[in-house]
Amino acid sequence: MSTINIKRVKTSEIELKDRLVSIQRVAKVTKGGRTFSFSAIVVVGDENGVVGYGLGKAKEVTEAIAKGIDDAKKNLVKVPIINGTIPHEQVGKFSGGFIFLKPAANGTGVIAGGAMRAVLESAGVHNVLAKSKGSSNPHNVVKATVSALSQMRDAYTVAQHRNISLGKVFNG
Repeated sequence: MSTINIKRVKTSEIELKDRLVSIQRVAKVTKGGRTFSFSAIVVVGDENGVVGYGLGKAKEVTEAIAKGIDDAKKNLVKVPIINGTIPHEQVGKFSGGFIFLKPAANGTGVIAGGAMRAVLESAGVHNVLAKSKGSSNPHNVVKATVSALSQMRDAYTVAQHRNISLGKVFNG
C-alpha cells in the first residue's frame, strides 16, 4: 500500500491539550564538571481525532517542555475514530519499536501502557486494545503509535479511493 493517510492539521483552528510522556536528564561531562540538560517528549491532541508529538531539549525542564509542545504542534495528524475506537487492526513500527492496535467494544477503555496510552488518549480513542512489542523506549513507542494511527483508514475513505459504494466495502 503506497498511500499513507497523513492529513496535516492547522493549529490555529483547534484547542490542543498537551501531555508529558517522558523527561530525561542528560549529563555532558566536560573539563569543568558535569553540565546537565533535559529532553522532553510531549504529545498534544484535541481528544477528537487530532494528535501530534514533539521533542524539546533545553537547560531547564520548563523550557524543554515548552519547546516540545511547539514541536508537537508542527506535526499534527488527523486520525479516523468511529464510536470511540479505531476502525481496524493496525501494526505500527518505528526503529526497534513495534506496536499492535486492535478495536475494542464500548466500555473496554484504553488498554495500553505508558507512552502509547498518552498518544491514544490525546487522539480521543476511548476503547482500544494495544500491545507494545520490541523496544520500550518512549521515543520509539510514541513514533510507532503515531505511525500506526496515521495509516488508519475509515470505510468512507476506502470507498472513495476504490470508486465503489459504501455498502460494497462491507458486503464485497
